[in-house]
Amino acid sequence: MTDTTQQQVFDIIAKQAKIDVAIIKPESTLKDLGIASLEAIELIFDIEEHFNITFPDQQGANFDTDTTQSLVDAVQKALDEKAAAGEGSK
Repeated sequence: MTDTTQQQVFDIIAKQAKIDVAIIKPESTLKDLGIASLEAIELIFDIEEHFNITFPDQQGANFDTDTTQSLVDAVQKALDEKAAAGEGSK
């Protein structure tokens, strides 16, 4: 399941950065991929919209050092929390 999430996140990053998805690696930082902080904010919004999730306020997300894997992990965590919350409300 995580692979699917990772692939979707990488696809969104590639679209936002206008780069080939094949060059995105889990250890790549957004800065490595040429994504400026303003683009990164748009990227976060795109990811939230795509997955229908909301990230908790990023405590100073650092686009120079945060890796694409940390972004995938944050998406997976939000999806897991959403699923857990959904199970309780049915």
